[in-house]
Amino acid sequence: MLKQLVLMDHDGGVDDYLSTILLMTMEHIQPLGIVVTPADCYIEPAVSATRKILDLMGRSEIPVAESTVRGLNPFPRIFRRDSFTIDHFPILNESDEIRAPLASETGQAFMARVLREAPEPATLLVTGPLTTVAVALDIDPKIESKIKEIVWMGGALNVPGNIDPIIEGGQDVSAEWNVYWDPIAADRVWRTSIPILICPLDLTNNVPVTSDFVRQLGRQRRYPISDLAGQCYALVTHQDYFFWDVLTTAYLGHPEYFQVREWETEIVTRGRSQGRTRVLPGGRKIRAMDKVNTAKFYEYILKQWAR
Repeated sequence: MLKQLVLMDHDGGVDDYLSTILLMTMEHIQPLGIVVTPADCYIEPAVSATRKILDLMGRSEIPVAESTVRGLNPFPRIFRRDSFTIDHFPILNESDEIRAPLASETGQAFMARVLREAPEPATLLVTGPLTTVAVALDIDPKIESKIKEIVWMGGALNVPGNIDPIIEGGQDVSAEWNVYWDPIAADRVWRTSIPILICPLDLTNNVPVTSDFVRQLGRQRRYPISDLAGQCYALVTHQDYFFWDVLTTAYLGHPEYFQVREWETEIVTRGRSQGRTRVLPGGRKIRAMDKVNTAKFYEYILKQWAR
C-alpha cells in the first residue's frame, strides 16, 4: 500500500509535540519532514525538543527545519516558555546526541523544496499559524499544485475565539490564535486554490483534556510515549485545555471518526476583528471538521500512545 505523504508544520506548543508523537505512530503515513514555526514557542528549544521526540520515536531519519518567519501578534511569553520545559524533560535527554537531522536551510525554503521534489502532491498538516506556508508559496508559487490539501488547526466559525481582549489591546473575541498570529498569511493561503480542511474551535471546544483521560494515561506510564504525554499534560491541566492539535492530527489517522461540513468564509485582516475566520456567503469555500466520535478519539490516542 502506498503511504500518504505528509509534511508537518507546527509551532512548538505543548499539543504540537503531542501531535508530532501521534503522527509518528501512523503506519500509513510517510512524513516528509517537520517544520517548526516560531509562534507558540521559543524556536531553539522547540526545534531541539522536536528532534529529540523523533529520536525517542525511532524516527531519526526525519529532518526538522527551523522557520524564520514572524507574525503580527506574538503569543504571550507564558505560553511560549513551555518549549524550554519540554526540551529539558529527562525522558528526552537520556542521550548526549540528537540524531534527527536539522535542515541547513530555513523552514520556509525547506518546505518549498520538499514539496517541489515530492513524487506526488502531499498533505500539509499545520498545527500553528499559516505564515511559513504563505512564505513558501511566495518563494515558489508552483508548489501550490504539489499540495494535495492543507489540514489546519485554526479558526472559530460560529463560536467566540480564544484571544483575550484585555491582553490584546481591545480586540474583540472573534479570533482564534493561529489565525490571529498572522491573519495576512492566512488570507494569502485563502486566496489560493489549495483545498483547506480546518479543525476549528467549534469542534475542539467539545473535546477537552479531562481528568479521567489523564488518569487513564497515567495507568499507561510504563510506556515511554504515554509517560511523555502525561508529563506534557501535567504542564497545562491547571487550565482549560483542549485537544486542539491532537484532534486535528487524529483526522489523518481516522477520518471516518469525523463529520465534515463545507463553509464559505473570509479572513479578517484589520480592525478589532483581526484574525477572525468569518462565515460569509460567496466567500472562499473550505471544509471544517464539524463533529467527532469523542469516545473513539480518546480510545484511539490512548492506544497509539501505549508504546
